[in-house]
Amino acid sequence: MTVDKQAPQWLTVDEGWGRRAIDFASLLEPAACREYVAMHHHLEVREGDRLLDIACGSGLAMELAAARGAVVTGIDASPRLIAIARDRVPDADVRVGDMAALPWDDDSFDVVTSFRGMWGTTREALAEASRVLRPSGRISVTSWGHLKVSPGAWALAPFVLAPEEKVDAQARMVSIGRPGVGEELLAEAGFVGVRRHAVPFAWEFPDPETYARMLASTGPAYEAIQAVGEEEFHRYCVELAIQRVREGLPLRAEIDCVGFTAQVPEATAELPLLGAPAATPGW
Repeated sequence: MTVDKQAPQWLTVDEGWGRRAIDFASLLEPAACREYVAMHHHLEVREGDRLLDIACGSGLAMELAAARGAVVTGIDASPRLIAIARDRVPDADVRVGDMAALPWDDDSFDVVTSFRGMWGTTREALAEASRVLRPSGRISVTSWGHLKVSPGAWALAPFVLAPEEKVDAQARMVSIGRPGVGEELLAEAGFVGVRRHAVPFAWEFPDPETYARMLASTGPAYEAIQAVGEEEFHRYCVELAIQRVREGLPLRAEIDCVGFTAQVPEATAELPLLGAPAATPGW
């Protein structure tokens, strides 16, 4: 399948997530380290694993997987984020492309990860992930969980400045984190042994100005900025964060995040399912 990288949806993705790629990579993505490390642990990423990170962004999750000994590959729709990923992991195969039409053969990988990159609206991407995994290959997908009970939900509040239809679309995307939804989507894509995990996640900021700058590097913020303008979005963010300044401590936003692990069905009975006791250590 040929991907038209000049199509409107592709240009929107790159503008939303890539227009402030340096801010995203240096200010926002490091805050996801807890999430990345936790899911690599649940997947037991090990030396020699062929790992594909879908919607890899600026490549920090790939870099951490490589530190565990994995042979990493990545794909993202933003050329500007991919440029940073290639700089971070220069030996990796990192491509601009469509997660619904992966440019790799069947059975190419041992592990697929996607950190808040595959959603309730991207069933085709889950099917593609299943296709490129070998039999008994492992997958992890993360998503926002129960935002309304998250103490750090305030940090996402500026996204509601976007038009109502955009906010509704965001809600449909994160529906994968609702009870039973992620499990059902993974099962529909052919995965087995699906497990749900609570994932540690917290954003921290030194001051309100940094929070506003960091948030502006995200796709949902871009949708809000298109509606109200850069200046109004920045003002809204700063005033929101000022209310949560703590003396001697960083601004902190703990957000409910969930992860799923699963496997492609085994071709043989040689390897155990995720979470099942193994006769020998590891996979």
